[in-house]
Amino acid sequence: MRKLVLLILIAVFLFASGVYADTPLKKLGRGVSNIITCPLEILYRIGRANDESGPFAAYTWGVLDGVFRTVTRMIVGGYEVITFPLPVPSDYRAVIDDPEFFLEEGLY
Repeated sequence: MRKLVLLILIAVFLFASGVYADTPLKKLGRGVSNIITCPLEILYRIGRANDESGPFAAYTWGVLDGVFRTVTRMIVGGYEVITFPLPVPSDYRAVIDDPEFFLEEGLY
């Protein structure tokens, strides 16, 4: 019985995180999500540039911005998948936080 209680306490201390901290599993999920949804950045940025500045901006600046953000989201997603067990940055915070997930509420 003591061994079971000790094992449970060790597991709690190893896998517990702060109240506002993310978790390793959320970091892994965020990384996989960023890798899968990164191509959608191009379409979103083209549409956003079109709404703000018209079609010429959409097919110039929108494409460039979308490609840059796609590559950024893909690299950060890979980084988060590889480093998900490590609390880097501190408390497993998101590297990209605008938005943390591509299809996050409030993006559209």
